[in-house]
Amino acid sequence: MADVDQKEYSLENTRNLGIVAHIDAGKTTTTERILFYTGRIHKIGNVDDGNTAMDWMVQEQERGITITSAATTTYWKDCKLNIIDTPGHVDFTVEVERSLKVLDGCVVVFDGVSGVESQSETVWRQADRYGVPRMCYINKMDRMGADFYGTFLQIIDRLGSNPVGLQLPIGAESTFIGVIDLMEMKGIYWGFDPQGIKMEIKEVPADMADKAKEWRAKMVEKIAETDEALMDKFLHEQPIAIPELKIALRKATIAGKIVPVFTGASARNKGVQPLLDAVCDYLPSPLDIPAIKGTNPDTKAEEERKTDAKEPMAALAFKIMSDPFVGKLTFLRVYSGVLKSGAYYYNANCGEQERIGKIVRMHANKQEIVTEISAGDIAAAVGLKETKTGQTICIKEKPILLEGMSFPEPVISLAIEPETKLDQDKLGIAMSRLQEEDPTFRVKYNSETAQTIISGMGELHLEVLLDRMKREFKVNTKVGPPQVAYKETITKKATDVAGKFVQQSGGRGQYGHVVFDIEPGERGSGVQFLNKIVGGTIPKEFISSIKQGVMECAQSGVLAGFPVIDAALTLHDGSYHDVDSSEMAFKIAASMGFREAVKRAGPIFLEPIMKLEVVVPEEYLGEVIGDLNSRRCKILEMGQRANVKVIRGEVPLSEMFGYSTVIRSLTQGRGSFTLEPLAYQEVPASLREKIVSGKEAKR
Repeated sequence: MADVDQKEYSLENTRNLGIVAHIDAGKTTTTERILFYTGRIHKIGNVDDGNTAMDWMVQEQERGITITSAATTTYWKDCKLNIIDTPGHVDFTVEVERSLKVLDGCVVVFDGVSGVESQSETVWRQADRYGVPRMCYINKMDRMGADFYGTFLQIIDRLGSNPVGLQLPIGAESTFIGVIDLMEMKGIYWGFDPQGIKMEIKEVPADMADKAKEWRAKMVEKIAETDEALMDKFLHEQPIAIPELKIALRKATIAGKIVPVFTGASARNKGVQPLLDAVCDYLPSPLDIPAIKGTNPDTKAEEERKTDAKEPMAALAFKIMSDPFVGKLTFLRVYSGVLKSGAYYYNANCGEQERIGKIVRMHANKQEIVTEISAGDIAAAVGLKETKTGQTICIKEKPILLEGMSFPEPVISLAIEPETKLDQDKLGIAMSRLQEEDPTFRVKYNSETAQTIISGMGELHLEVLLDRMKREFKVNTKVGPPQVAYKETITKKATDVAGKFVQQSGGRGQYGHVVFDIEPGERGSGVQFLNKIVGGTIPKEFISSIKQGVMECAQSGVLAGFPVIDAALTLHDGSYHDVDSSEMAFKIAASMGFREAVKRAGPIFLEPIMKLEVVVPEEYLGEVIGDLNSRRCKILEMGQRANVKVIRGEVPLSEMFGYSTVIRSLTQGRGSFTLEPLAYQEVPASLREKIVSGKEAKR
């Protein structure tokens, strides 16, 4: 076990990595062992006991799941590791999204029994989207039903990846005792050391010699395919030295051509040290990542910043966290230059000057103060008042706007109100703070029903937020039953729809007149506003008010007041009055015109459809499928995973409230399921009246 040595580490020896996976694959357990073997902690915590270093929130300890991504810095051999442990539950997928945005590499953990699960696919696609190089770690090889080779094949089949095995397990389930290092062709054994600190290096077991040779040959061939010089040696059957293989494998991993695969049993303290060696050997340093590109906010020209302390400072805020002692903590990835404590910087998104009060390195919820951080590093800053998630901090003289982050739309809502007058102000503060932290948590006030509506990514998401309001902000609330976040859209084109607002009551009146065309937009496009006014039919100064009127009106549609999406609106005609026209008049006219246009364009309801995966023992399969059919579930695929059946399908969110209780009841507590947002689809005609009447009943 290494002692933590906080000396200066070069950028070449820095690794910014995330630990990502499906829920319960063993991310936090693996991270806990990493911290122990690197000397960051001196006692191993356990998720089941609620005493791990990275799951520091009370809710995480009680539920045994990760809710918020936690950052730490530790050291292994000659490398500094900035590690982010992320949640596996789909309700908190935003934590994975924003972490992958700023990380250089990641370790994807798989459950050796369950293989590639639904959220494994989701995090893999997120890593694809951000071009993050990755390694695989097949965990839980000590568990009943563990299958390294089956999981390896699933990584190929379900993820479309190009994995290369760097290790093979020695034994499985209760006989799992170590791994074969295919690069060195040696066996690594952990013996009977309960903490797994001592490793014995021996020869490959005789009964696995042929399999090890076969897998090593495949490994050498796959690595050689990525490098011309090595391929030439391979084809001419010349020996390839281990250092040559390692250099080529590192290049191929960083380029995303190959994904190295390792294995172990983190909970039994087996396999973590070789994984740490591989992180240092194969995952990229900040210098291996292309220079970050951005836009100059003044000239709109594209610019780039190299990972160099001498470049102008540019950093991206990727997470906000409330701290009871210092207030708001803003997590930053510095891409170029040096961020210094006490200095002033420019927020390129909102145009505000911000002062860095102090800079801290995080270890879960603990802090170590530092005076500065350089390009390629990750830390948190205190004192940034205006900066939000996804915004850029830079030097005012050399401004740059880095690409921000996009977050999924919430799919579930609750009506919330304070229990007492005393809770009223505290509730406002609590919701404001939580919105700052979590971009997928939305709050809006419904003036028709005089209710505050909170929205999020799932039942668990909102449940945790309500629990935090009570514990952290001491707010007692009353909530209504969960509501689906329906949308409205249009199905056909409508042309020359007028909106006219005229008011005359003595003196100066009000006059605004607009003419729109409207047509269906692409899925996911929201409401698009296009101005085609020519010849000054409507003066330019009123166009922004017209757009504002349209966008505000789109927040409540014509069928039942749900937001309108996927509609393209074109303003092409209208008229104005020299005296009576005003911004307010045109804003009202635009609202009237937009509502009329939507009415004429065949409005329909859309409902959120979820991707569903249910895992059940075979004897309960019939009952579970029958129940899913009654919930309008479209079953797409049924498969086998170890000794259980896996059902995959698509199901409306409205049909799945309380399903966790149902699945437990149907399977005597042995079934499980995951849901994640997939798309919005038209609501069947038979349910439209029900939605409208349900909305009317709340008014």
